[in-house]
Amino acid sequence: MMNKKKIINLLETIALYMELKGENPFKISAFRKAALALEQDERSFSEIEDFTKISGIGKSTAVIIQNFIETGGESEELDLLKKEVPEGLVPLLKVPGLGGKKLSRLYQELGVVDKDSLLAKAEDGSISALKGFGQKSVDKMVEAVQEMGDRPDRYPLNDVLPVAKKLEDYLAGIKEIERFSHAGSFRRLRETVKDLDFVIATSNPEAVAKQLLAIETIDQVIAAGDTKVSVELDDGIKISVDFRMVAPGEFVSTLHHFTGSKNHNIRMRQIAKQQSEKINEYGVEDEAGNVKQFDSEEAFFKHFNIPFLPPEVRRDGTEIDRISKDTAFVQLADIKGDLHMHTTWSDGAYSLSEMVEACIAKGYEYMVITDHGQFLKVANGLTEERIRKQQEEIRALNAQYAEIEILSGIEMDILPDGSLDFDDSLLQDLDFVIASIHSSFSQSEEEIMKRLRTACENPYVHLVAHPTGRVIGRRDGYNVNVEALIELAAETGTALELNANPQRLDLTAKYLELAKERDVPIAINTDAHDTKHLDFMEIGVRAATKGWLAKENVLNTRSKADFLAFIKNKRSAK
Repeated sequence: MMNKKKIINLLETIALYMELKGENPFKISAFRKAALALEQDERSFSEIEDFTKISGIGKSTAVIIQNFIETGGESEELDLLKKEVPEGLVPLLKVPGLGGKKLSRLYQELGVVDKDSLLAKAEDGSISALKGFGQKSVDKMVEAVQEMGDRPDRYPLNDVLPVAKKLEDYLAGIKEIERFSHAGSFRRLRETVKDLDFVIATSNPEAVAKQLLAIETIDQVIAAGDTKVSVELDDGIKISVDFRMVAPGEFVSTLHHFTGSKNHNIRMRQIAKQQSEKINEYGVEDEAGNVKQFDSEEAFFKHFNIPFLPPEVRRDGTEIDRISKDTAFVQLADIKGDLHMHTTWSDGAYSLSEMVEACIAKGYEYMVITDHGQFLKVANGLTEERIRKQQEEIRALNAQYAEIEILSGIEMDILPDGSLDFDDSLLQDLDFVIASIHSSFSQSEEEIMKRLRTACENPYVHLVAHPTGRVIGRRDGYNVNVEALIELAAETGTALELNANPQRLDLTAKYLELAKERDVPIAINTDAHDTKHLDFMEIGVRAATKGWLAKENVLNTRSKADFLAFIKNKRSAK
């Protein structure tokens, strides 16, 4: 589905490729201005009838936009630029400190076209001789480029998800497959994934294998037999996939075995041995050689008098002793609302009403609109004047949609100097306030903790979002003492976020368990910038399961009345 974000991304990408190519700066600037103008327009894509009426978008740019819309996301202009710019330049944009402008100079002046030519020019001193490229920056650049392998050992979860989803859809269309499931570390929700594993139940493995080998994105076939097909895919990332085909009765035992972890399986085999049984991938065998098979993993665990252990907690075997019949994990159906999302008022792709209708479709009782505040100019952050204007629109929507409570909030920056982006005079008029750090990550732990303390001690701040600032596989985050932050949250009655965006999953399981011990409420939020991002809630709930969170530990499982009471209590506590 087309939305503003896709159009903005098109314009910014065209500008980037133009910059790499060495195009006229005025032409580059025109596309960036158009992208900014569209970002700052508070309407959603469906509400814009004529792009030329937006100040900053000219007729020629509007034609490019219109063609992009009519072709469902194709752009001749961008395709042509991609042919004119060396393919090896684009990955170098991920090198810290090497933006489009600098990379363009290396290409235009030194003939750098990929990482090998960059390393060669760095080694012979050509790059450090250029104005604006000191030896220190070149050394850092070289180090970063050398770490860029052709294929990483493990991919961040977010990079693997779209590949996994395509495979799920493909398997669902094979009529000879009776059941299938992910296995391995992906099923356990590891933050990084080496490869993908599927277990397939079928009575016709030959027919299934034939169709598996017809997957369009296969780059290499590693093995092809009646019980296992192994391939390497090239679908944005190069990743190995194992498809294991078993008889329907063996499915559950095989799934358990290949889900792991290794230490979990060792512990389960020890328990089976105590019962004079053996566990293998085909079932549970007794002393007489009889093999028992199961319809579900719940039944498998019940056979050993163990409550069902979700895949996410099957880590090291200790979970088997830790689980009890009274252990309850939060479920997706428990979620009553989403407390962190963005609209076209800042850097979201959809309007207020479109986000409201998407939350209603989820069956939520309440939701909070939390566009960015004014400090984050790159995200078209809201000034106080715009916040007041947005509040009026939210009040009108509340009158229109009786089935959901729409709360007016903000994702406010905790500024580098330790102050907050807005005064209490505004914050007290908002229903819900999120405080976040988006800048000055290199500050010391003392400076970071000072900023977080300011936020937590403010009576109008209800939640600290993505508390460590990490992005899986790409950024470690800032220098935060998470244990101290949890204590601070406990002292001040502030909630902490489990950001369900698969790029973040912040907080991690270790700290979720600590927050649970200290009775700090955790809000599982999607941080949605798109209606599709609301689906991240499922991943967030699974991440909460990794932290052994129950329904009562999660803020947004509370009823509307109890959630509103939490808001009120935080403010009255001061």
